[in-house]
Amino acid sequence: MALEALKRNGHNLELGDFPTEGPYDIPVIQPVRMEENICWIPFNCAKTDKARAAHGVHFFIDDYLFLRAWHDPTRYAVLLREFQAVMTPDFSMFTDYPVAVQIYNHWRKHLLGAYWQGLGMTVIPSICWSDHDSYEWCFNGEPIGGCVAVSSVGTQKAPAACKLFLEGYLEMMARLQPEKIIFFGDVPEGCTG
Repeated sequence: MALEALKRNGHNLELGDFPTEGPYDIPVIQPVRMEENICWIPFNCAKTDKARAAHGVHFFIDDYLFLRAWHDPTRYAVLLREFQAVMTPDFSMFTDYPVAVQIYNHWRKHLLGAYWQGLGMTVIPSICWSDHDSYEWCFNGEPIGGCVAVSSVGTQKAPAACKLFLEGYLEMMARLQPEKIIFFGDVPEGCTG
């Protein structure tokens, strides 16, 4: 396939050929150790940040606020390289989304993360899941050990959502065995490590 066709399709296939894992060819993100604490700012504040070298960028915000990083990855990689670290985008994986959309969101999160690591950036994976069925693929490409990020924002309002979050968190702990967890939002009871 010609490079022009790869660029035209909107799926960023030209970003690189990365090692993959699982039946959906999820790009692999390498583990990262974070020895120091850094201040994290949301992606939508990155452009105007005056202390970029001292901050990290997270994507625990509404998807529409960071879709531009997906639609123009090269341009935003130039900006994000100025920061101490960056988390992978937290594309939504709501339980009422079709499974195909959830898998696509997981895949594109990893494509950007692998691309950024290839550029020498410090990339912390944002771990997310939807329901028990998502365990078959949602941890594909995630590093074993190292530092990960998790957000409980929006998951603690309904008992069923609380239960799904805690069960997914425990599954993450068992499968990925992270050495450090950066937690956004309230830490629900039962989330240890």
